[in-house]
Amino acid sequence: MSKTLSIAFALCAGLALTVGCGGKKDEDALMEPEKGAPAAAPAGAPAAAPAAAAAPAAGAATLTGKVAFDGTAPQMELIKMDADAFCKAEHKEPVYSQEVVVNSNKTLRWVIVYLKEGVTGSYPPPKDAVTLDQHSCQYQPHVFGIQVGQTLNILNSDSTLHNIHALPKKNAEFNIGQPFAKMVTPKKFDQAEVPVRFKCDVHKWMGAYCAVLNHPFYAVTNDQGVFEIKNVPPGNYVIEAWHEKYGTQDQNVTVSGAESKTVDFSFKG
Repeated sequence: MSKTLSIAFALCAGLALTVGCGGKKDEDALMEPEKGAPAAAPAGAPAAAPAAAAAPAAGAATLTGKVAFDGTAPQMELIKMDADAFCKAEHKEPVYSQEVVVNSNKTLRWVIVYLKEGVTGSYPPPKDAVTLDQHSCQYQPHVFGIQVGQTLNILNSDSTLHNIHALPKKNAEFNIGQPFAKMVTPKKFDQAEVPVRFKCDVHKWMGAYCAVLNHPFYAVTNDQGVFEIKNVPPGNYVIEAWHEKYGTQDQNVTVSGAESKTVDFSFKG
């Protein structure tokens, strides 16, 4: 046996009582949990966070439909923007009130359709913000939906003064000014409420409406009067259509699995 090998053997043998040659310390071995038993948290470590609440049941059903208009489309008021040179210059064609917009196929635009009753579970607000834009001295969009706690970015795209006056009944009222283009003011709503009205105290013709909901199951009719609500969980619901002039209509609907159902509404003029 070489001299080097003999020294290494002697050192390993001398340490075997405390560490073991290449093995674990005795005290570490004693602290190992029994097989199948959870390991103890080290002293002073923070308590484990409680388990996250179970996510709501994922849905796969889709609700679609149209909102028809029965009657003669009313003549909407012509908006006069002469008091603000910027606003007037933004429009080469006449601009009319958006209170009642009847599409070419005899349907209504700007109707919000949402699940009014029957939704269970908790739906965290989306991280993406909703934008309410003041563009060419009109609110865009005219009607929209948002979840409780979701950020609403209020944008001024115009080179003129606007103010945004929200008139909720359950949430906190606010009235803010935006004198410069590209200004953005974030806001949030704390409670579900349908509708929340917005107006501009500078330009009296400007108005918009918002549905604040605890869930994502809502949609607004487009220029064909169509809406689509996706990912609806199985259940029995009351679905409501809301229009700023003609009020509300409710229907009962039951969905299961990944089915698609059609729910149509009709408002009389």
